[in-house]
Amino acid sequence: MAQETGTGKYEQLLVRSSSLPAIPTAVAHPCDAAALSGAVEAAKHGLIIPLLVGPSAKIADAAASAGIDLGQLQIIDTPHSHASAARAVELIREGRAEILMKGSLHTDELMAAVVAREGGLRTGRRISHVFVMDVPTYHKVLIVTDGAINIAPTLGDKADICQNAIDLAISLGLATPKVAILAAVETVIAKMPATFDAAALCKMAQRGQITGGILDGPLAFDNAISANAAAIKGIQSQVAGDPDILLVPDLEAGNILAKQLSFLANADSAGLVLGARVPVILASRADSVRSRIASCAVATLVAHARRTKP
Repeated sequence: MAQETGTGKYEQLLVRSSSLPAIPTAVAHPCDAAALSGAVEAAKHGLIIPLLVGPSAKIADAAASAGIDLGQLQIIDTPHSHASAARAVELIREGRAEILMKGSLHTDELMAAVVAREGGLRTGRRISHVFVMDVPTYHKVLIVTDGAINIAPTLGDKADICQNAIDLAISLGLATPKVAILAAVETVIAKMPATFDAAALCKMAQRGQITGGILDGPLAFDNAISANAAAIKGIQSQVAGDPDILLVPDLEAGNILAKQLSFLANADSAGLVLGARVPVILASRADSVRSRIASCAVATLVAHARRTKP
């Protein structure tokens, strides 16, 4: 299991975000202890102002059974989880909230409301997911994308996924994020489409179609993470050994990679959906309170960045 104390990388995000005003956040269907405690603890840290959207009786019962003091937090009553998702999205569209947070409903149910063509939160950008990871064996926060939404992304999808992650990293304070585009090998091979996509993404960045970051790929995982491994293979790269972002070839690779880091390297992971009108916090039921607070800290930084540059 991911360790609760961490390495201090998430705490650096908390320091950065705690100096900013708390952001109104629509919490969709927080009807269990985990969802409620994450929102309440993030509020205590001054990160968010939760608007609890769900059946008021269920929310009150969950708080009472878990010993959670809701204080003066606003509860917006809805009859069921589907209505909770729809109403939380409405609060965003009404301008009453600037972050959307998943409670105890299914991710598919929340995302259906987000991507709805009528009344949803779509933009011109492809929606994607990032794991913002505190890996004890790595020297800085590591972003893994996309391991939760885009199953088999096309080249165009990957360009948006990459741009979403770069914009996020800049929101976290990085001047020029470094992106390692992962494949099984570090050379372009005709029978491996992921290597072609990686090469094309690098060319797109050179031509200004992807901006704000330094891209390199294809890179195998070893020479992406280890400068020594890259040197042994004769790879000269500004990214190798020091990436901020790992762009994976498909959802299965990203999901497996993130969970391996969590369960084999004791990493904490904060989950966020990008590319919608507002950041969407996707917390897993297995996430620690620390991970949930980190997700709120990251979302708060993104929301403030959007205030200054919509």
